[in-house]
Amino acid sequence: MTEEEEREVVDIDGEPFADYRFPDPLRRRTSGVILLVAAVALAVAAVLWDPGLAIGAAIAGLVGVWFLGSAWPLEIQQEDALAEAVGSVDFPVGHASAAVRFHGLRARPRWSVVLYEAAEPPEVRALITIDAINGTQPDPVYTEQI
Repeated sequence: MTEEEEREVVDIDGEPFADYRFPDPLRRRTSGVILLVAAVALAVAAVLWDPGLAIGAAIAGLVGVWFLGSAWPLEIQQEDALAEAVGSVDFPVGHASAAVRFHGLRARPRWSVVLYEAAEPPEVRALITIDAINGTQPDPVYTEQI
């Protein structure tokens, strides 16, 4: 391959290949139940054979309870979060990106949406946080000049 061919810019197709849904945190219930069953089994084994297994039972039980407590339903999908965020800014939106993050001890899901102005190059960007359960904005919109 020549040096000129190496410098050639490849156009990347940005169209999505297929629909993608972020995995629902509600799936944590399954892991929580499995951990609670394991905790009961370890507690029984601690009584019958080795008292040291009680520590494992306690840890599995605590983690299982936390999994059940953090199993929030993801009611707001990415497209809904992007639409809500676009309505929160006063500039025309070009590029945008959304990512799920988790807030607090119970790991409540929130969408973090970054929006860029439609100008080339963009002069403004904004970060909007959307609660993934009820669609509210728990934090003020952060906007900056770039």
